[in-house]
Parts: sequence; C-alpha cells; structure tokens
Amino acid sequence: QVQLVESGGGLVQAGGSLRLSCAASGRTFSSYTMGWFRQAPGKEREFVAAIGWSGSSTTYANSVNGRFTISRDNTLKTVTLQMNSLKPEDTAVYYCAAKQSPVLTGVFGVWGQGTQVTVSS
Repeated sequence: QVQLVESGGGLVQAGGSLRLSCAASGRTFSSYTMGWFRQAPGKEREFVAAIGWSGSSTTYANSVNGRFTISRDNTLKTVTLQMNSLKPEDTAVYYCAAKQSPVLTGVFGVWGQGTQVTVSS
C-alpha cells in the first residue's frame, strides 16, 4: 500500500496560482488511481480531481474544471494539482488520495495528511 505526503499549500490572493504535490512511497504507485479532495471549515470533504493509472484519464469537479489540472509522474511517484484563477471559495485543506480501482470516482482508501490552501479576497 502506498503512503502519501502532500506539499505546496499556502496563502495566495484571489486570481493567483498554487501547485500542490503529493509524493507517494511504495512499489506499485503506477497501479493506483490518484485523486485530490478538499475540506473547507464546517463543510464535508469534497472531490476535486482524479487521474487514472497511466495519466491519460482525468475527471474534475464542476467547481474547478478549467481552472485546476491534475497530472502524475509514475517514475517520480508524484501527483500534482496545478490550481489557477484561485477564488476565496477554494480555501480548504487539500488531501491527496489513492485507490487501486481503475474507476476515477467513488471511494478512495488511502489518504495523505492534508495541506492548507488559503485564498484571500
């Protein structure tokens, strides 16, 4: 099973950009579907984006589609979330997640510790 560590969060002004990274340990990273989720204060955790094993399949939440881009590097065992045109409502703790099913949506079973993203207006 992989272990996940996120980095790259911080404080940014509205309209700015941030790049989140998730580093995975374990030999079978390329067999995991990877995803990003977020949880704002007082709200449920919500899906942001996911990417398939090879990186050729991706899906996004409507709220971030066209602004965020998920990518992965199976050699480096990393998954990245490039976030552009950030809005105050993007403020949340962002979590990297993994699962061995090829289905991009649904339940993810492995989670990182999270990284805070704060967007000021």
